[in-house]
Amino acid sequence: MSFPRILAVDPWNPDPKVIGEAAELLRGGRLVAFPTETVYGLGANGLDPAAAAKIYAAKGRPSDNPLILHFSSPGDAESAVIVNERARRLMDLFWPGPLTLVLPSRGTVPPEVTAGLDTVAVRMPSHPVALALIAAAGLPVAAPSANTSGRPSPTDAPAVASDLGDRVDLVLDGGPTSVGLESTVLDLTGKDMVLLRPGGCPVEEIESRTGEQVLRSGGNVRRSPGTRYRHYAPAVPLLLHDRAGTRQKALAFGGPIAWLGMDGPEILFAPGEADGELSLRFSTPENYARALFHALRFLESSGASVIVAQRPGTDAGIALALRDRLERASSEEKKNSPEK
Repeated sequence: MSFPRILAVDPWNPDPKVIGEAAELLRGGRLVAFPTETVYGLGANGLDPAAAAKIYAAKGRPSDNPLILHFSSPGDAESAVIVNERARRLMDLFWPGPLTLVLPSRGTVPPEVTAGLDTVAVRMPSHPVALALIAAAGLPVAAPSANTSGRPSPTDAPAVASDLGDRVDLVLDGGPTSVGLESTVLDLTGKDMVLLRPGGCPVEEIESRTGEQVLRSGGNVRRSPGTRYRHYAPAVPLLLHDRAGTRQKALAFGGPIAWLGMDGPEILFAPGEADGELSLRFSTPENYARALFHALRFLESSGASVIVAQRPGTDAGIALALRDRLERASSEEKKNSPEK
């Protein structure tokens, strides 16, 4: 597989010439990978059915999995969705940022983007490169994560190149992402705010700033990208530390055991059972979340026979999304088709 063309770009002060070249590719129906604050996105013209179809082909993504449509301003999003009072308030409070809103479609977005649904998932990212690219292109950018479906999401340009190769026309390298996990997705089509996917915008912050409850269960998960299949999975098995029989299962692989988790004393293995050189520990859930996907890619290539991952002991803040991603990356995840 050949590698794609990669252009370095200052994440805080992107070169207009580089952005202009990438924007021209988008207008021409091509694919451009670019950094957001969450993960790298694989972007295409969100109003061009053929361009959107290229995203599914490049990723090997199931066609029933809708794409998030990215905008450079809240006002632009109103061309695609019906924005109610609650949605407008959330946009005012949290955009730009890692919050995706699922709203009724105005019928202007092709079914290749919506997966045939009557709703559209919309977001305004906060990364300067993403905002500059969308504004320069002058169109909404459909963009899932820029990885092969089923793989850990990419948080830097080398991960994009490794997964997609020349299936993407250009990669804008803005360095590592700051959040490391995908956006939070809320369904706003009913009388309640329903959490479809935890992510970079903590639920507690949404509730605190709006004074409204976010329902953490129920809703139509088909409306949301990234919720219906097993994904985020590394190339070697991943076991969760708090599942029954994990220690015995890990030892049965007979090779080096990698550990991924929080700082602190050993909680599962006897001395020497896990490989100390393959132990990655983090001081906070935020640091763990930021490094998770990069860590999974590193450990899968480190010679480990299995990865044992510790889930945080709390659901507060980013930890809820971190637990969700580890659960879905687990080899014991029941959903049998990859996506993302």
